[in-house]
Amino acid sequence: MFMGFNHTVHGFILLGLAESPGMQLPLFGVFLLMYMLTLLGNLGMMALVRTDRGLNTPMYFFLGHFSFVDACYSTVIMPNMLVSLASGNNDISFEGCVTQLYSFVFFGIAECYLLAIMAYDRYAAICNPLRYVVMLPQVVCIQLVSMSYILGVLYAAIYTGCTFGGSFGKSNIIDHFFCDVSPLLKLSGSDRLMRERVIFAFVSINGVSTSGIIVVSYLYILSTVLKMSSTQSRSKAFNTCASHMMVISLFYGTGFFMYLLPSSSHKGLDKVASIFYTLVTPLLNPLIYCLRNREKRASFKEKLGGKRAHISFM
Repeated sequence: MFMGFNHTVHGFILLGLAESPGMQLPLFGVFLLMYMLTLLGNLGMMALVRTDRGLNTPMYFFLGHFSFVDACYSTVIMPNMLVSLASGNNDISFEGCVTQLYSFVFFGIAECYLLAIMAYDRYAAICNPLRYVVMLPQVVCIQLVSMSYILGVLYAAIYTGCTFGGSFGKSNIIDHFFCDVSPLLKLSGSDRLMRERVIFAFVSINGVSTSGIIVVSYLYILSTVLKMSSTQSRSKAFNTCASHMMVISLFYGTGFFMYLLPSSSHKGLDKVASIFYTLVTPLLNPLIYCLRNREKRASFKEKLGGKRAHISFM
C-alpha cells in the first residue's frame, strides 16, 4: 500500500492540542468522555434503527449508515489522540499517518454524500409523498449508500496520493493533533503547489456537488411547504427537515472553513475547527436527530421500558 509513496521520512511528530504538559490529563478526561458519548449515541442510534420495525423506512436506513460513518469518523482520530494525551508520546509512523489520513478522508467524503442523499430523501418524502416508496425502494437505497462509500474510496485515494506523493522537507513535525491534508502539505517540498491545486479542485468538486444537491432539494421542499394550506402540515414538514439542516450546518460550516478558505484566514483556529468536525459534530448528531424526531423519541422510550424488541433486517 505504501510502496508508491516517495517519502523521505520514516515517521512524524504530532504537536497535539496541549502545549502545557499540565493540560494533557484534563484534556484526556474531557475527550475520553466525549468519545465514549459519541460511540454510545451513534451505536445506540444504529441499534434503534435496526431493531424497530416502525423505523424501517428509507430515511432511517440512511440515518443508520450515517451514524455508522460518524462512529468510524471519530474512531479514526480519537484513540490515537487519547493515547498521546495519556502517554505524552506524539510519534506516529509514516504508514500510520497514511492510514489515518486515508480513513479520515474516506469517512468524511462518505458522510458528505450521505447528507446529500438524506436531503434527496426529504425531497422525495415531502414533495412526492405518494411516490416516496416508488422513488426510494430498498434496492435504490442500497445503491445510493454503496455509491457514497465507493466515492469515499476514490476521493480518499486521490487526496492521500497527492498529500504523500511528493518529497518531504527536513521537518517531520505536524502542527496538528492528527494527520490532516493541510498541515502535511506544509511539510512538502518544491512540488507542493501543484498537489495543493489538485486537492483543492477535488475538494471543490465534492463540496459543490453535494451541497448543490442539498440546496436544490431544499429549494423544492421550501416551495412545496409554502404552498401547503395547513399550518400543521407546514410545521410537520419543517420539523422533519430541521434536524438535518442543523447537522449540515455543523458539518459543512467547519469543513468549508478548513478546506476551501485560504489558510491565512484561519487565524490559528484550525485545531478548534478540526475538533468540531471530528468529535463535536459526531457527538451532537444523534442528539439532534433523536431530540427533534418524535418517532425516535417514542421508540427510545419504549426500548427503555422494555415494551417491545422487534427485529428488522436492513
